[in-house]
Amino acid sequence: MPSDAPAPPHRLSRNGRYLVWLASDTASGLSNALASFAIPLLALVVTDDPAQAGAIGAAGMAARVVTTLAGGVIADRHRRLRLMLVGAVAGLVLAVAFAALAWSDALTFSTLLAVNTLITVRSGLFGAAGESALKELVPAEAIGRAQAANQGRDALLSLVGGPLGGVLLAAGGWLVGAAMTLCQLVAAATAWALRRGRWAGMAPAGEQQPTPDARSSALREARDGIAWLLARRDLRDVLLVTTVVNLGFTAGTTAVIYALQQDGRSPATIGWVAAGLGAAMLVGAAFGPALVSRVRAGALLVGGLVAATGGVLALAFVDDPIAIVGVLGLAVLGIPALNAGLLGYFTVATPSRLLGRANSDRGHAARTAHRRARTLLVRA
Repeated sequence: MPSDAPAPPHRLSRNGRYLVWLASDTASGLSNALASFAIPLLALVVTDDPAQAGAIGAAGMAARVVTTLAGGVIADRHRRLRLMLVGAVAGLVLAVAFAALAWSDALTFSTLLAVNTLITVRSGLFGAAGESALKELVPAEAIGRAQAANQGRDALLSLVGGPLGGVLLAAGGWLVGAAMTLCQLVAAATAWALRRGRWAGMAPAGEQQPTPDARSSALREARDGIAWLLARRDLRDVLLVTTVVNLGFTAGTTAVIYALQQDGRSPATIGWVAAGLGAAMLVGAAFGPALVSRVRAGALLVGGLVAATGGVLALAFVDDPIAIVGVLGLAVLGIPALNAGLLGYFTVATPSRLLGRANSDRGHAARTAHRRARTLLVRA
C-alpha cells in the first residue's frame, strides 16, 4: 500500500547546488564589503579632499543606480549561472587591477574613480543574476529558509567586513586588493563548478530558461518588469513593507550614530555600538530559518514591525551606549526573519522569466530608501 506519510522537508544542508551557490555568493559579497570599506578611506588619504572623495562615492552610486536596472534585464535574458561566472571573472580582473595599483603606489583620484565605478558597474550588472539563480537551485518549499540563511550570511559580512578591512588596510591597500582577489577567485571557481555540475541549465518544474524576444528593447523590458511588479498588489505590498522596514532601520541606526558623535562619544564607542547592532542582527538571522519554517509570514510581519517600532520609540528615552545597544538590538532581532519570509514569498510568487527584473527593482527601491534616509538625517 502506498504510504500517506508526508515527505520530509527539504534540507538545505544536503543541497549541494545551494551550498556551492552560497559559497560563490558569499565570496563575492565579502569582496564587495572590503571594497566598500577600503575605497572611501583610501580616497580620503590619497586626495586629502573630502569633496573629491565624495565625488568618487557619488560616481559609484550613480553607476549602480543605472546598471542595477540593466542587470535585471540581463538576468532575464541569459542563463543566470553563466552570468554568475562572467561576473566573478570580471570581479577577479578588477580586484587584481586594484591590488596592482595599490602595490605600485599608483592610486590617484582618477584611478580610484575608475576602479570604484567599474566595481559598482560589475555589481549592478551581475548582482541580480546571482540572486535570481537561487530559484533554479532550491525548491519552492525551502526558498524562505534559504533567504533566512542568506540574511544570516549578510549580517555576518556586515559584522566582519569593517574590522577585517581595517586590519588589511592598516598593512596596505594592496593587501585589501589581494583579499578581494582571493574572494573573487573563490567566487569564480564555485560558479564554474556550479555551471559544470549536472544541474547546470536546469530550471524548476514549470519554469523556462530565459528566452528573450529579439524584437524587444532592453528599455521596454525594464519598463515591462516595473509595470508587472506594480500591477501585482501582493508583491507591491511586499516591496512597500520591506522598503519601509529597512528605511526605518537605516534611519534609526544612522540617527543613533550621529547622536553619539554629537554627544562627544569616542570612535571606539561608536564602533562597539555598531558591532553590537550587527551581532543582534546575526543572532536574529541564526533563528531565521527555524522561524520561517514554523511561523506564518503574517505573524512574522506583525511581530517584527511591533518590535521594531517599539524599539525605535524607546530610543528617545535612553542615552547610554549599552542601553542603546540593548533596546535597538531587541528591536532588530526579528528583522532578518521578517525579511526572509517576505523575500521568500516574493521569490516564489514571481515567475522565473521576470525574477531578475523584479529583484533589481526591489534592490533599487531599497538602496534609494537607504540613501534618502541618510540624506534627510544629515540635513536635519
